[in-house]
Amino acid sequence: MDTDILEYNRNAWNLQSEEGCRWSTPYPDEVFAKARAGEWSVILTPNKVVPQSWFPSYPDLSGVKVLALASGGGQQVPILAAAGAEVTSYDASDIQLQKDEETCARNDLSVRCLQGDMADLSGLEDGEFDLIFNPVSNVFAEKLEPIWKECARVLKPGGQMLCGFMNPAFFLFDHEILEETGKLVVKHRLPYSDLESTDFEDLSDQMDAQLSLEFSHSWEEQLGGQCDAGLAIMGFYEDDWDEESTGLQGWMPMYGATRSVKC
Repeated sequence: MDTDILEYNRNAWNLQSEEGCRWSTPYPDEVFAKARAGEWSVILTPNKVVPQSWFPSYPDLSGVKVLALASGGGQQVPILAAAGAEVTSYDASDIQLQKDEETCARNDLSVRCLQGDMADLSGLEDGEFDLIFNPVSNVFAEKLEPIWKECARVLKPGGQMLCGFMNPAFFLFDHEILEETGKLVVKHRLPYSDLESTDFEDLSDQMDAQLSLEFSHSWEEQLGGQCDAGLAIMGFYEDDWDEESTGLQGWMPMYGATRSVKC
């Protein structure tokens, strides 16, 4: 990813994390106590729980080496660690990583935290991981091909990658009009980019407010790109957002998730 965009989004996510958004509020400690006892679930998308069958040895992940990719915030990472996994949390936001570290330390859980770009996992070994857990995050990346290639590289043969995605159709519409009137007005061509699809004044306001830069990706990029990298898609489901979060609720599923296996 362009280093300027990576650094901008890192700072933007640090700010969101410090403000305590939904994805950066650590779960209560009792959640991790239950996970230790074998009662746990995680999400790749806002609401739907990842199927238990998508994990190699649910509920006991002892000995399973997991790369939690862009999954910081004191939520999924300590759950996976409490379930017995050997977890590496790799995130662009050092504040999100700090929340993983603090939450794991408070619950006597072990985790390795690394700050960096999803498209550059050069600090990780070939075939190091049994499982990659990647909630919705590629919306903050310009290109997906290098991410898929790096994920395939660090997975063991037969290893699995679990990923969440934003439906690219989300970016077609004028969300300001949608929020004000409830009308669906097509505004943007796809693929969408905050840098290229937003007028200068709106983009300036967005960057002044330190809001993350976002990019749409076609299903071909998101699904076909995994296949091109040597990852066979073995499972898929769709999910919605919370009803109050967007006027698109009820019109279409806004998220998808895949389970893929390294060939």
